[in-house]
Amino acid sequence: MPRLTYSGGTLVLEGLAFSDRPKFSAGHPWIWDSRVRSWRCDALAYPAMRADMAFTQSQIVDVVPNWKRIVWPSLKLRKLRPDQRRAVAAWSQAGRGCIVMPTGTGKTEVALALMASAAVSTLVVAPVRDLMYQWHRRIAEGLGYDAGIIGDHLFRLSPVSVTTYDSACIHMERLGNQFGMIVFDECHHLPGRVRSDAARMCAAPLRLGLTATLERADGQHAALEQLIGPTVFDLPIAQARGATLAEYEVVRIPVHLTAEEQRQYDRLSRELRGFMLEQRKNDPGFTWEKLCAESVHSCESRRALRAWHARKAIENRAEEKLRVIEDLFRLHAGEPCLIFAGLNAMARDVSLRFLIPCLLSHCGKKERLDILRGLEARVYPALVANQVLDEGIDLPEVKVAVVIGGKASTRQAKQRLGRILRRSGNARAILYEIVCIDTNEEARSRARRANDAYDRVRHRRPAGDGERSRR
Repeated sequence: MPRLTYSGGTLVLEGLAFSDRPKFSAGHPWIWDSRVRSWRCDALAYPAMRADMAFTQSQIVDVVPNWKRIVWPSLKLRKLRPDQRRAVAAWSQAGRGCIVMPTGTGKTEVALALMASAAVSTLVVAPVRDLMYQWHRRIAEGLGYDAGIIGDHLFRLSPVSVTTYDSACIHMERLGNQFGMIVFDECHHLPGRVRSDAARMCAAPLRLGLTATLERADGQHAALEQLIGPTVFDLPIAQARGATLAEYEVVRIPVHLTAEEQRQYDRLSRELRGFMLEQRKNDPGFTWEKLCAESVHSCESRRALRAWHARKAIENRAEEKLRVIEDLFRLHAGEPCLIFAGLNAMARDVSLRFLIPCLLSHCGKKERLDILRGLEARVYPALVANQVLDEGIDLPEVKVAVVIGGKASTRQAKQRLGRILRRSGNARAILYEIVCIDTNEEARSRARRANDAYDRVRHRRPAGDGERSRR
């Protein structure tokens, strides 16, 4: 009899001749593998294949599933709010799909409730190590289960395990039939030529994606419907504002470069603009991507790229930003604050200037926990970070954040705003955005504010020229 097995991230259908091409699961093409004289397709096709009537009526021995039922040692889950219950119900109808909820609305609690209900071997995939360990702690607290860890130089496999996207890509060819459910946290990281293999090589019928910001600038979020499933629940931030999330306001504070900073900025801009114009004389389609590619072997392109980085460093490390941060610390004395920088160098500048901890991607696990616990205990009045706090990591209650640099990404803007929106009584959150005017930072600021979370931004007027000269 024909036999369906799992091998190296694919499904192998043995016992059918080349002339007997499988008729089921037409959405996932079968390929004849002459090495083993069998038909193959991505393991991703397994749920659709099981639902295909042609497969259920055929006499095929299915030995793909290697997952098991789970008995949770103890369930100590928090009571779900109405919006969380709606998310659970929406996903449960199909057993696959993405749940989109703003940061701070409890996506992890939704996932734990779904894992408890499914009670099957589960793999949780997180974008970074910190989130991987955070999931490990939450599973232990909520489900009483000591999950396995795959990543960070560890390979401890259990029926319920946590891993990172990078480790999942590496090991999924061996693990793809071990889990009946897979959870992709911050699932907007999944699409792409490499990371998407973590979904393609997995046969899990139950698939859950969690994110606060589904859309990607490159449009590849459209692939999530095939890799995980359609968006089954989407909670707009405007609907959660003041109910699930704290009320908040966004204040934009424009600042000027100093005279010397402006001279250097203008010089670098002329150098970069001149290079691009010269290149476009011979190649009208010369783009930023081509500049980066040519910088590997072209001295002129490398100089232009250095000019671009130097110009951006001036925007991110402007002296006036430090003065405004000092004023904001005085205004919010006694309140914990988060400072979001655009460069590691600027984060270190702020850390040294105000003697507050600096949290960067290369900080060790123990150092990060010490910093976050210190902020919670008010040992540290504030902390500064570049991108490490943009997504997912549980933070102590903070209601004041200051953005002094970043990308043009609306996703990053929403994630940073979400860090201060966990509701605590009637406390109101406030996010300050300090922007250098008359620079490219203005355009990035407009781009990242082009979303519903940043409506009704309050704009501070820039200081007049007379005040600038006195300073």
